[in-house]
Amino acid sequence: MTADADLKRRLQTSFRWRGDRTDYNSYADLTAWWRDPHVLSSLGPGLASLFDDARPSLIMGIQSRGAILGALVAVHLGVGLAEVRKDPSRAADSDPWWEVSTGPDYRDRSLRLGVRRSLLQSGDRVLFVDDWIATGAQAEAAHALVEMAGATWIGAAVVVDGLERTPLRRALRLRSLVSLREL
Repeated sequence: MTADADLKRRLQTSFRWRGDRTDYNSYADLTAWWRDPHVLSSLGPGLASLFDDARPSLIMGIQSRGAILGALVAVHLGVGLAEVRKDPSRAADSDPWWEVSTGPDYRDRSLRLGVRRSLLQSGDRVLFVDDWIATGAQAEAAHALVEMAGATWIGAAVVVDGLERTPLRRALRLRSLVSLREL
């Protein structure tokens, strides 16, 4: 079994939908992924391998799980990480940020996302990393931040692809380790 196939199998077998039979909704429980040292150590290389053909100079991840996964990918590739903050606040008036609002996310809320301008610059080749994509609103906003900075968007590497909008999948150059229907 290849390393990619082993990681995919481990992701599938340790994933759980949680909720009681009387609950209207269940939720995705990813916590076993973080507990398994093999999965945890394989996520950085696994997500990076989705874009073997690209040479990112910067990894971008949204607070919090996207930034954690982004750090794993950045360490594996030997590049830096730009954390995208939700509802960012400036440390001072002289603290410049790139900021954008999202469309409705999986919880039907719009967020303000931002990244310090010193972390995302023209000339950067950016690979976006996250754990799960559902509506694509946060990834679209991250793409907009990259464009605002004059940087180059390489694509989006996610653990789970639950995106239903095919045109957006192409626009984001989305690649995943598993699809929602495989869980």
